Amino acid sequence: MGTLKPNSSMSIILVMFFVFGSSLGKTLHHKWEVAYMFGAPDCLEDVVMAINGQFPGPTIRAKAGDTVIVELTNNLFTEGVVIHWHGIRQIGTPWADGTAAISQCAINPGESFTYKFLVDKAGTYFYHGHLGMQRSAGLYGPLIVDVAKGKKEEFHYNGEFNLLLSDWWHENVHHQEVGLSSKPFHWIGEPNSLLLNGRGQYNCSLAAKYMKGKNSVADCNFKGNEVCAPSIFSVQPNKTYRLRIASVTALASIHFSIGGHKMMVVEADGNYVEPFETEELFIYSGETYSVLIKTNQNQSHNYWISTSIIARNASATPQGLTILNYLPNPSLKLPNYPPPTPPIWNNFSKFKSFSNKILSKTGTPKPPTTPNRRIYLLNTQNYIDGYIKWALNNVSLVLTSTPYLGAMKFGLKNSFNQSNPPENFPPNYDVMKQAINPNSSYGNGVYRINFNSTVDLILQNANALAMNVSELHPWHLHGHDFWVLGHGEGKFSEGDYGKLNLKNPPARNSAVIFPFGWTVLRFVADNAGVWAFHCHLEPHLHMGMGVVLAVGVDRVKTVPNEAMACGHTAKRFMNTKHR
Repeated sequence: MGTLKPNSSMSIILVMFFVFGSSLGKTLHHKWEVAYMFGAPDCLEDVVMAINGQFPGPTIRAKAGDTVIVELTNNLFTEGVVIHWHGIRQIGTPWADGTAAISQCAINPGESFTYKFLVDKAGTYFYHGHLGMQRSAGLYGPLIVDVAKGKKEEFHYNGEFNLLLSDWWHENVHHQEVGLSSKPFHWIGEPNSLLLNGRGQYNCSLAAKYMKGKNSVADCNFKGNEVCAPSIFSVQPNKTYRLRIASVTALASIHFSIGGHKMMVVEADGNYVEPFETEELFIYSGETYSVLIKTNQNQSHNYWISTSIIARNASATPQGLTILNYLPNPSLKLPNYPPPTPPIWNNFSKFKSFSNKILSKTGTPKPPTTPNRRIYLLNTQNYIDGYIKWALNNVSLVLTSTPYLGAMKFGLKNSFNQSNPPENFPPNYDVMKQAINPNSSYGNGVYRINFNSTVDLILQNANALAMNVSELHPWHLHGHDFWVLGHGEGKFSEGDYGKLNLKNPPARNSAVIFPFGWTVLRFVADNAGVWAFHCHLEPHLHMGMGVVLAVGVDRVKTVPNEAMACGHTAKRFMNTKHR
């Protein structure tokens, strides 16, 4: 029976490398300071959250087997901060996962915390803030892991680029948070702009000349040195380039395309996939891809790189644009044809068709044939005392003041509800209709998972509070990869198990559940710690759309006391250096 790497023996080896020193790679040390600064991501001056004065934050580049150390100092005036290393499994270092109230305490203003973790697998990853909605404020950056020293990549390319996709609002993040938690509910609306590598255009367009008579806007007259000038990707003709694409969006799902070029998809979420060619990517928050492009088009032209919002009716958000520059053409020479046209925002059949093309590469591990446990999670929008919330099985998550990792490791049972949260929902629940009783409750219980067991997570989507509305949710699992066994429409039934893909399902750390549908994920719980599993949309998580999974916490040997300096763990465990 195959399992996702690392299996339990591999996990032990990796922990030994981390604890006792590894000959596999180097130790890379970074010193970061997080602070607010003025910027103009979309040409309108605003406050952004930056690292060492950079927005987006600096790129971490490592090789598989390296150890990364980040000494993080919080220079924010009035709020804590943590950093989550999205897609890094934190084998042996669950305290470094960077999830406030789950794996660690928030780092207070003026204080520092040192993250130390092994990057064991090559791939395209990123990092971002995981406290409140700090990702919406701009706290994110790329994390790239190359193949280990002495190994070769599975495909050839002449050069590569990182593309970080994000969305941006002109209302500050605190305004958003208050609005989402208010009665009546205050929704600031869809993003004002889309950013590529932290740059976009709100009050002008690179493609203004093609928009006459429609939503006319001014031409962008850039010299190239403006802070919101597009990041140009300059290439040599007749070469192959790898584009590493990561979506750190707070809300938007993205249609991505390059005018006149096809893309060969080769990696998803740090896992190789069976290569396939496409003219467009549909990428959801939390996902990463690597694609190969050949610069074999007319050398006298430049070409559009385009992003647009899908899965939400966000017609007021302008298309994000930059340029693929064929040298020696001038970098800001505009293409001589309009940007690519995205599909209709709710063309879900097309989005599902793309998802069905993503399959694991031949020769990669297959999932276990049967699970030891099934957890069904009904995704609903609910009321609690008149406040609008998101819930799973009618429970809206509210995190505690004591990190779960410390509370469970040290047996502090008064830190959270010890009752098991519900693992299913009523069998007569009609997912296609508006809930008869939309009221929910708050909860902070934990799903306790047996170490090395195989678990199926069945995500079931349902109607929101509005009639005939069901939203798309991209879900992300911390600490593990999972296999995406399949998705379907309507209500999941026992008969759907026979339709699942056990032959070559893709291994991912993020997966989407479509409106009025279901998605089945399978993972092996081989990584000890306490892990978040949640919708990766910032507003949805902020409103309670997540659960907490505890795996073999008794196997966790080392937790720095400075990670637990809050709540019930603070007084008890700060007198000694480590436990």
